[in-house]
Amino acid sequence: MTINLSKGQQVSLTKSGGGELGVVRMGLGWKSAPRKGFLARLTARDIDLDASAVLFAGQAPQDVVFFQHLTSDDGSVQHTGDNRVGGAGEGGDDESIVVDLRRVPTHVDQIIFTVNSFTGQTFEEVEAAFCRLVDESTGQELARYTLTGGGRHTAQIMAKVQRAGSGWQMTAIGASADGRTFQDLMPAVAQHL
Repeated sequence: MTINLSKGQQVSLTKSGGGELGVVRMGLGWKSAPRKGFLARLTARDIDLDASAVLFAGQAPQDVVFFQHLTSDDGSVQHTGDNRVGGAGEGGDDESIVVDLRRVPTHVDQIIFTVNSFTGQTFEEVEAAFCRLVDESTGQELARYTLTGGGRHTAQIMAKVQRAGSGWQMTAIGASADGRTFQDLMPAVAQHL
């Protein structure tokens, strides 16, 4: 059963039958919003959204996984590859980041997931954008956060996965930001640690 998250909502990452999740996938999907008018359709460009995961120990960034660094240094987090045009929208994932929660180093206490428009278009030009968390062992979608409302921003601090006791929990953040890369977003990310 999927939980549709609203901004700021938290969900514990445990299996429905008990026990903790081992490997989860954060999926990102989007498609370009339809353009109105002949000239607008003629000049339309593909939208390249990029998913990133920044690993933190307290307030200090430890590693990052994104389209130019596909695997964390310890191997616990892996980006499945860059999609430069989107198109899944309401269906499957356009980009994914897989996290082996069992292998995340003990000093890493939270992982922040971001999305940014590398090509610079605002979210007014994006339709049906979402992030979701999937249990990789079963393929079951655990939680989904839908990016609604568009907006004149070029990035979003999507969600974070953080240690909670002996397990993990996910929090939907959904904060607007501006930037074409995860580096541009670091000041905004710091507000959610």
